[in-house]
Amino acid sequence: MVVIQNIINDINVDEERLKLTCQQFMKESSVGDSELLIRLVSPLEIQVLNKEYRSKNQVTNVLSFQSDVPEEVGERILGDVVICVDVVREEAVVGGKAFSDHLSHMAIHGILHLIGHDHTDLVSANKMELIEIDFLKKIGIDNPYQ
Repeated sequence: MVVIQNIINDINVDEERLKLTCQQFMKESSVGDSELLIRLVSPLEIQVLNKEYRSKNQVTNVLSFQSDVPEEVGERILGDVVICVDVVREEAVVGGKAFSDHLSHMAIHGILHLIGHDHTDLVSANKMELIEIDFLKKIGIDNPYQ
């Protein structure tokens, strides 16, 4: 189950499309029975979170927070993906991408972090990018790295 929290009330976000995209990706990644929260936030909120959890006092596009609920509780909670809509919108404009496509990409990128992928070295970055490119292609979104 995917829950979208659009706390900034951005009417340009197609919440249903984002939810369905995330659910499809989670299903294909074998975590479709887990719960995921997508939180859409302001630059200020993401900067505070980035400073508190990553010691980086700057805005960013997406942050992922894995669930710390123990398995014995019986709830399958993947975690939270926090996305700064203003940063994503700006990146889309600069990159010549559709806003909704870039937003979907950032959500998928965040989910990949939750299921254990990272981009700390070239090999893992390439693997993560290939997963993103392949899935986005399936849903009609061009390679975001071109």
